[in-house]
Amino acid sequence: MNSTTRGNAAADAGSDAKSSHWHQTACILCAANCGVEVQLGGDDNREILRTRGDKAHPGSQGYLCNKASRLNHYQNRSDRLLSPMRRTPDGDYEPVDWDTAISEVAARLAAVRDEHGGASIFYYGGGGQGNHLPGAHARSTLGVLGSTYRSNALAQEKTGEFWVSDHMLGGWAHGDFEHCEVAVFIGKNPWQSHGIQQARATLKTISKDPDRTLIIIDPARTESADLADIHLAVKPARDAWLLAAMTAVMHEEGLFDEAFIAEHVSGMADVRAALDAVDVGEYATICGIEEAEIRRVARLIAASDRVAVFEDLGIQMNRHSTLMSYLQRLLWLPTGNYGREGTHYIANGLGGIGAGRLEGASPVTGSPLISGLVPCNLITDEVLTDHPDRFRAMIIEAVNPVHSLAESPRFREAMGALDFSVVIDVAMTETAREADYVLPSSTQFEKAEATFFNFEFPHNYFQVRHPLFEPPAGVLTEAEIHARLTEALGGIPDGVVDTLNAALDEGREAFRNAVFAGLAADPALMTVAPAVLHRTLGARLGDLQPAAVLWPVMQRFAATEAAAVRASGVEAADADLGDALFDHVINSPSGAVFSTETWEAAWARVATPDRKIRLNQPEMIQEMAALNDEAPYTPSAEFPFVLSAGERRAFTANTIIRDPDWKRKDRDGALRIHPEDARSLNLGEGALARITTCVGAVDAVVELCDRMQAGHVALPNGAGLVYPDIDDAGRERVFGPAPNELTSRHDRDKFAGTPWHKSVPARLEAI
Repeated sequence: MNSTTRGNAAADAGSDAKSSHWHQTACILCAANCGVEVQLGGDDNREILRTRGDKAHPGSQGYLCNKASRLNHYQNRSDRLLSPMRRTPDGDYEPVDWDTAISEVAARLAAVRDEHGGASIFYYGGGGQGNHLPGAHARSTLGVLGSTYRSNALAQEKTGEFWVSDHMLGGWAHGDFEHCEVAVFIGKNPWQSHGIQQARATLKTISKDPDRTLIIIDPARTESADLADIHLAVKPARDAWLLAAMTAVMHEEGLFDEAFIAEHVSGMADVRAALDAVDVGEYATICGIEEAEIRRVARLIAASDRVAVFEDLGIQMNRHSTLMSYLQRLLWLPTGNYGREGTHYIANGLGGIGAGRLEGASPVTGSPLISGLVPCNLITDEVLTDHPDRFRAMIIEAVNPVHSLAESPRFREAMGALDFSVVIDVAMTETAREADYVLPSSTQFEKAEATFFNFEFPHNYFQVRHPLFEPPAGVLTEAEIHARLTEALGGIPDGVVDTLNAALDEGREAFRNAVFAGLAADPALMTVAPAVLHRTLGARLGDLQPAAVLWPVMQRFAATEAAAVRASGVEAADADLGDALFDHVINSPSGAVFSTETWEAAWARVATPDRKIRLNQPEMIQEMAALNDEAPYTPSAEFPFVLSAGERRAFTANTIIRDPDWKRKDRDGALRIHPEDARSLNLGEGALARITTCVGAVDAVVELCDRMQAGHVALPNGAGLVYPDIDDAGRERVFGPAPNELTSRHDRDKFAGTPWHKSVPARLEAI
C-alpha cells in the first residue's frame, strides 16, 4: 500500500466494519510506552486506522501525544524485508530460504567461535523502545556461542548516570513528578521527549499551579521552557559549572538538610571540601547565568521538601556528562529529597535496567564496562585493530548502529573488517546493508512484546501486549530465530524439551518442579533457557509464545518480593505465587500492576554497604575540583558553532519509522539556527547549508529559530534514513541529514565513554 493510501486510511475507517473493535497495545516511539487502543481495517484488515489513549493502562491512563497516531507508518511500509538475505560475492544480496539461512548463519558463527573463541563474537542490541523480548531470547544464541561482550543504546546515554547512582544509592533513582513541589529538568525537553508519565499534562499541571515551580535548564528555549517558571539558558556545554555553582551556594549559605545528612548520608565532608573551592561568581560568568539568579534558584530548591530532578540527553551526551550526573544529585540528596512522596525513589523493577556496577573491561581498549556494556564510541576500536582479542563477528538485532552511533563511516568500515556479521531486523537498514546476512523479523505489532522501562512508584506496572496482526509469510519472530539458531548450534540437550512438555501435560506445578530439577542436575541449561521455554511453555501460550521468557523473571520476583506482589492484588500460595504473577501479567492486555509498596521501601532499596547515601565518589570529587582550572569549551575560528546532533522535535522519534511521510512537518530535518547567525552567513529560511565537522559534512535545509542561542545550532534525531521515494516508488532516497556522519568517536566522556553529540564543533556555509 502506498503512502497516500496510508494517509487516507483513517478517513475511511467509519465505513470499514472490521474497524469497530478497539485493540490494546502500546506506543513504541519513546521510553514512556503509553498504553494505546487501536482500530484496524483497510486491505486485509492490516491497517492501523485509529488510535486513542488506553484509559485502562496503569501508567498513561488514556494520555497520548501526537506521535502515536502515526504508528501505521511503522507497521505498513514500502521497505519491508520479507525473506532472509545473503550477501553475494559482488556485494549485492540474494534471497534464501530459512533453513539455508539458519544453517549457514549458525555455521559461520560457530566457525568464528571455534577459531577465536566465543568472546570474539559481539552482540549489539537487546531491545529498543517497547521491543525488549529479543534481548532475552538472544541469550540462548549468545550462551551456546560463549559470547560475552555486548552493548546497546543505554551505553550511548545512561551508563554514566547508572554508575554514579549505583555508587551513591545502590540503584537508579527516579523523581516523583506527580507530587513534587519543584520539578527540575536538566538537558531535557519533556514536551517532546517525554520520559515521565503523561508528560505534557504533567508539565501543564505544574506550570499552572502557583504553589509549584517548574525549572528547565537548557541552552535552547524549548516548548518545556515556554511553560517553565524559571528557564536557565545555560551556555552550550557549560552545564557542569552551573550545577556546581548551585550546589556551592547551598553549601555556602548553609541550606543543606543537616538532620537528614546526619541520619542518612556518608562522605559529606569530602563534598564540603570540594565545594569550598568553588567561586560562584566565576562559575556564573562561565555558564552564562547571573550569579543572583543562580543563588535564587539554589535557595528555592533547598527550601522545598518535595523536589524531583530529571537529567537527560542534553547533558548525558555532552561534555562532563558523568560529572553532571553526580552534581545534579548534590542538588537534592543533601537537601533531603529522597524517600518521601514528591521526592525520589528506587523503583521495584522487573528488568534490572539501571544497574551501574562495573563488570570487567573490554578486550582491546580496556574500557570499563558499566552494566556490562561496551562504550558505543569504542566499538569500532575493538574491531579495527591487529589485537588478537579483537571482535571478529557481530550479531546486531533490532538496532541500527551504522546510523545511530558516532562516526558512521568508521562503523561501516568496521563491519567490512569482520569475519562475519548478521543483522536481525524488519528492513534493510543502513546497518543491514553492511552485513553478510540479514534475517527478517516480525514487526512489534506482529508478535507478543513487553515494555520494560517501568520505573513507577509506589505502584509499578508491566505490559505484555498481544500481536495485532499475523506476520507475513517469510518472516519470523526474534524468539523463533534464536530458538532455531540455538538448535542448529546444538545448544539444547536431547530429551530436555520432551521432558518439560510431558511435565506441562500434568500442569504448571509439575512443569515448575521439572524446570528446577533440570537446572539442579545441569546448571548449564540456564544458558539456553529462553529457547527451551520457547519450545515448551511458549508453545502453550498461543500468540503470546515469545512471552514465555518472562516466566522465570516472574518466579524470581515473586520469590524475593512476595509482599509487594500480594499488595498489588495477586494472591496464591508461596510456591504458586510466581505462576500467579505470570498469569496476571500476560492476561492483562492494558498492563498490570505487579508491585505495590509504601515509601519505606525506597529506603530499604538503598543498597550501599552501610545502607547510607554515599556522596564521596572519589573520581567525581576530583573531577569537580578540576573545573576550577579547566578552560570551558569555546568554539574556534575553524569550527565557530556548537552543534547539537540529534534534537527531539514534534515529529522525531527512534528510527523504527523509516517512512518520512509519517512527519506532518519538517520531513527533511531542518538545521535550526538563530536569525542573527543566519544573516551573518547569508542564509535565509529554507536555504541549503553545509555543516562540516572534523569527520565529515552534510547538507541541510535551514530553519530560522530564535529559540536557539547565537552560535548554537541543532539537527533533529532520526533523519538521514534511506527509504523508497514517496513520490516515485522504487527509487531510494536519503531523507534529511544523518547526524552521525558528523560526530567523532573521540568526543566522549572520560569515565563512561558516552558521546558528546550535543556539543559538536562545527562550521556552516551557504550552498
